[in-house]
Amino acid sequence: MTVQQPSEAVMPRSCPSEFRRKVLDLVASGRKVAEVAQLLGISDQAIYVWRRHHLIDTGQLPGTNSIDQSELTAARKRIAELEAELAIHPRAAELLGEAMSQKAVRSHPRDGR
Repeated sequence: MTVQQPSEAVMPRSCPSEFRRKVLDLVASGRKVAEVAQLLGISDQAIYVWRRHHLIDTGQLPGTNSIDQSELTAARKRIAELEAELAIHPRAAELLGEAMSQKAVRSHPRDGR
């Protein structure tokens, strides 16, 4: 088990957008990224990533913006769900076919069953 040192930044993977916005405002006001990161207990890298995403979202850098990225993620998730459902169908048809053939062997068409 790894024990984090007190100086390491500890922050949830996903921070609220309002928090990120305030962090970016502090950096934009002239404060150094390292200073803001240490003050708030987050990593420098997180701030750089948030700034890059902000620049992409505002069209200042090329890339996939947050809205498109979330739609793409949702679409990929749905595709995976549909592929999983499709993978089940051949096995289900096989099992149903076996059940139907066993039922046909047990009953005779003239039995009225």
